[in-house]
Amino acid sequence: MNQSAIVLHGTELSGHTHRVVLLLRALGLPYRFEVADGARRASAEFRALNPLGQIPVLQDGGLILADSNAILVYLVRRYAPDSSWLPEEPAAAASVQRWLSIAAGEVRYGPSMARITLQWGGPGDPVAAAGIARRLLAFMDQHLSGRTWLAADHVTLADLACYSYVAHAPEGGIPLSPYPFVRKWISMVEAQPWFQAMPASPLPEPLLEPLAERA
Repeated sequence: MNQSAIVLHGTELSGHTHRVVLLLRALGLPYRFEVADGARRASAEFRALNPLGQIPVLQDGGLILADSNAILVYLVRRYAPDSSWLPEEPAAAASVQRWLSIAAGEVRYGPSMARITLQWGGPGDPVAAAGIARRLLAFMDQHLSGRTWLAADHVTLADLACYSYVAHAPEGGIPLSPYPFVRKWISMVEAQPWFQAMPASPLPEPLLEPLAERA
């Protein structure tokens, strides 16, 4: 299959898209980036690619694949099956899967949602999202206190899936200063030779803790 046939549909400010960009760069795979803003995602053309209208969407020859975590798994299995990005060893494989689930859960509904609501007025409760983000970051900080990477002794898909929205949590009013090990992990990802930053957005004022957490 011609690797140049890879097309990634998304936006530069989407963390879901960014995690795929990082893996494409890490694997050295050439691709074409197609901007899929809100208007394009509502079009019949894009809905033919993904009826849910969500980004990112990957086209690889005749394959059309949505969902960022699914795309990460596909790219590794298709182009780097012998790499350490997705370990075969059962415990390590389960650990990566756990963090992919966290990326689709707490990361999505915590720092990602806080950022969307504050930056673009998206739907959701920014204070509730801030509470989820702070619980997640406290958990991650404790987890990373004795290790460098999330799921193994080397970088894996777990780190790519969680990095973008966690690193940009301050754009959702969530400061990272209380989490030294999370900040160290962020710096480790950013030190990789394939790293490319996601564009920054303005920093709002930090959100107050939810009332339930202050009680």
